[in-house]
Amino acid sequence: IMNVIKTTALLTLMTLIFLFTAQALGVDLISSLFFASIFNFIMYFYSGRLALSSTKAKKIEEGEYQDVVGIITFLTQKEKMPMPKLYIIDSDQPNAFATGRNPKNASVAVTKGILNLLSRDELEGVLAHELSHVKNRDILVSTIAVVIGSAISIMSRSYMWGSMFGGGRNRNSHPALLIIGMIAAPIAAVIIQFAISRTREFGADSTGADITGNPLALASALEKIDAYSKAPLQVNPAVSTLFISDPYKAFRAK
Repeated sequence: IMNVIKTTALLTLMTLIFLFTAQALGVDLISSLFFASIFNFIMYFYSGRLALSSTKAKKIEEGEYQDVVGIITFLTQKEKMPMPKLYIIDSDQPNAFATGRNPKNASVAVTKGILNLLSRDELEGVLAHELSHVKNRDILVSTIAVVIGSAISIMSRSYMWGSMFGGGRNRNSHPALLIIGMIAAPIAAVIIQFAISRTREFGADSTGADITGNPLALASALEKIDAYSKAPLQVNPAVSTLFISDPYKAFRAK
């Protein structure tokens, strides 16, 4: 319950930042909300497809990767959830993510690296964690956060470029508000977006542990994933927060 309250509060705060940025930069509020609604609609229906496409994930066909198929089948039957579509990512980095707007349209993807690294119990813990994201509707929450954050960034950049070329300047706003709208607001949006992601991750850890009844296996898996995430994984930054482990960790370590 606390995670739900935290997530709601963070989303509300991000929405307020969006509204403040629009007014500080002199962007028409109705138009901003209209375009944000369109972005939300598109992302709601196509975010899963975009995420899978950006990672070059391939659908697991019948007879392939029986460990993954068997574990997911067992967990979905236990939780009375629809069977998600399963995908494999050709990468040595141990990682996994789930996506989809609801349990009936969900997908779970794992890398080859995570299959080579984890034991069956540890893999079950990770897959239960990913199914928890689907069960808790975390993908929709993350998508909304990404869209609002992107809208704030787009408004700030558009104003900046417009100002540089002599157009789009809001002469009625105080210079301090303009600076906040162009610089501070996008940074705050990114921080809140990551805070929402971490909150949902903690919730999925808890739910996943309840599903398997083996929290130590998930803890062991997370330790291994953190220790062996040395191989880079090229993905679209917009979907990086979907992964159980930061796919850019290898780049940042260097």
